[in-house]
Amino acid sequence: MTEEAVSSVLVTDVNKPINDDPEEDDGQVVGIITDRDIRSKVVAQGLAFDAQAQDIMSTNLVLLDANAYVFEAVLAMLRDNLHHLPVVQKRRPIGVISLSDILRYESQSSLLLVRGILAQQSIEDLAHYARQLPNVFVRMVNEDANSNMIGTAMAVIGRTFKQRLLGLAEDKLGPPPVPYCFIALGSMARDEQLIVTDQDNALILDDSYDDEKHNTYFQNLADFVCDGLAQCGYTYCDGEIMASFKKWRKTRSQWFDQFAGWMAQPKPQALLNSSIFFDLDGVWGKTKWADELKVFIAKHSKINRLFLANMASNARNRTPPLGFFKGFVMEHNGQHKHSMNLKRRGTAPLSDVIRVHALAVGSRKQNSFERLEDIIEANLLPEGKAQDLRDALEYIAMMRIRHQAWQIEKGEEPDNNLDPRQLSPFEQRNLKEAFAILEKAQSYLKFSYSVNSGVQ
Repeated sequence: MTEEAVSSVLVTDVNKPINDDPEEDDGQVVGIITDRDIRSKVVAQGLAFDAQAQDIMSTNLVLLDANAYVFEAVLAMLRDNLHHLPVVQKRRPIGVISLSDILRYESQSSLLLVRGILAQQSIEDLAHYARQLPNVFVRMVNEDANSNMIGTAMAVIGRTFKQRLLGLAEDKLGPPPVPYCFIALGSMARDEQLIVTDQDNALILDDSYDDEKHNTYFQNLADFVCDGLAQCGYTYCDGEIMASFKKWRKTRSQWFDQFAGWMAQPKPQALLNSSIFFDLDGVWGKTKWADELKVFIAKHSKINRLFLANMASNARNRTPPLGFFKGFVMEHNGQHKHSMNLKRRGTAPLSDVIRVHALAVGSRKQNSFERLEDIIEANLLPEGKAQDLRDALEYIAMMRIRHQAWQIEKGEEPDNNLDPRQLSPFEQRNLKEAFAILEKAQSYLKFSYSVNSGVQ
């Protein structure tokens, strides 16, 4: 590394035959050694310099195809907190792309934004820094990133704001009196967050929590974080699903009881809460507690036909904006006259439909596209139907994303309301087809999930 002035080297086995299945084999790359490995595993631990490479190399690598977009490298680094990615062509190594490579050429990279967030020292600094977010969003759209890439990047950025605020809160308030986990809910947990979003969050507290002794600390922490998020552009939740409200700060045992209660008695409010809280992700603290809740949800919802039937019924409430003759149904009055809300009438009900199927197969995944992979693997739906859902979600999500980017570039406040008259005839036809897929998927729920017929 010193001779070649590089920060990493790949470890390969040129005699290793390459498996035809990339899921089972990383090709000839067997590991990577970075300058960080040298510092932490050799220098710091006093390891002999004649030790073998396999003793210090990192394995289980994330590989990047040579034809991938730069943004895919950014996304991989964001997802897995990586600084180096081996680049392969036909599964053979041809180079390494590093964090510094990207930051050198991507002045508005989401990676750079994440690093900057972690360096801010106050809420005011974070709020000022958050002004860069629209530019990062627009750049991703203009570089033809798909909705999954954009949703994941925006969710990672949102999590990073939460994490920095939680760090600042603990600096101000002192260490927590009992362990806790701060959880994100909804679109952030699903990695489907866009530029227009509110905050949905809650707290899992250790079972040793004593309300009289500890409530003040966690109230102050939650207020600090939720107020800080609001200043950074993540508006307060109209439904008050925020950790700053005491009813959403519960102990581990209480959360298990709460989720079990929602599934046992699926009343309207319980179903609404389930559609929000069953998309969850640990952001800070004892994040494994969030994973335990995911396991609990997957295990118990799969076998509860009454709950699934009611969730399926609830998922049919928000219908696509199509009339009897398949024309667009638009708002007739108010601020958004002649427009359709692509979130409320498109991506949100699609996510609801996909969630029901995912619960039925016991999937622990949160992202809608990843849930569809589990649904396909379980052969739950007729052939081609899951792919139709994927295509419809991608198309409506990208229509929503491009609309918001267009508004930002015009200096307008981005929203989810699209006037279809702005679309070409081709785009209108495809949007109608995507809405029709949603309409059919909601009808399928009605016949597939009922207490009497069971789950197909």
